[in-house]
Amino acid sequence: MSIYTNTPGAQSILPDEYGELVEKPVRELSLAMQIGTTVETGSTHYRVPLLTSDVTVGAVAEGAEITPSDVKFDEIIVTPAKFAGLTVISREMAEDSSPSAGDQIGRSIARQIANSVDKALLNVLAAPNPSGLASLAGISKVAAPVTYKDLDPLEEALSLSEAAGGNITAWVMDAATALEIAKLKDQANSNRGLLNSDMTAEGRRQILGRPVFVSPYSPADVVYGVSRSELLTIIRNGTKLDVDKSVYFTSDRVAVKGTMRIGFAFPIEAAHVRIQNAAN
Repeated sequence: MSIYTNTPGAQSILPDEYGELVEKPVRELSLAMQIGTTVETGSTHYRVPLLTSDVTVGAVAEGAEITPSDVKFDEIIVTPAKFAGLTVISREMAEDSSPSAGDQIGRSIARQIANSVDKALLNVLAAPNPSGLASLAGISKVAAPVTYKDLDPLEEALSLSEAAGGNITAWVMDAATALEIAKLKDQANSNRGLLNSDMTAEGRRQILGRPVFVSPYSPADVVYGVSRSELLTIIRNGTKLDVDKSVYFTSDRVAVKGTMRIGFAFPIEAAHVRIQNAAN
């Protein structure tokens, strides 16, 4: 029999803020939460309205009739996928109700969930994973050289995003690509880097004024330019933390499972840009 948050006596296992022990760390750890616009919903499906045709507006003479016109809408329907993390702890830790023990348990599960969410955001994964940036048919594309010599591909990415009505607010890449770009110099025979660190943000690198996020789940030789307003990270209310003492009864351990439902929506796909190394 599982022990749930409303089971009498379960209060000695973990602190009262069960869902927060998972959800709060995921929000801190997940790239998808940092570079996107977070939306919360209590529904199974979340609908994003899309304006496909504006009202017709033009100059008219004084006293002339104004011709009415209709707006046209479409919608994106997102069903947040369930991400689950499982960790096993000693009974002694489970019965320690101090905040530090609870935080460690929640953070362990949250780390697993955050990693899975980011992997889905940056790669094409099989269902039931949600579709991420790598699945977008309408994403803008830029071809980069095998070896970066300047920032021209990223400048082109900014232009493409702006032309689509977006605004790149973050760059996402793997560590090797980030290092390659960071080693670019401002001119020949110079030791000055082409990029300037933002010293107000713990030295975080920036490219063309946009922060760089390095992720181990970003495909090699790919840079994503992400427009925050056009990436909705949808969280369904009801993050849970379940505790079970029976499954590891013989070893006197406790299973702690966290579940969280998350999905993505991209209202304007072309506002995001995929910069692909020419070698691939």
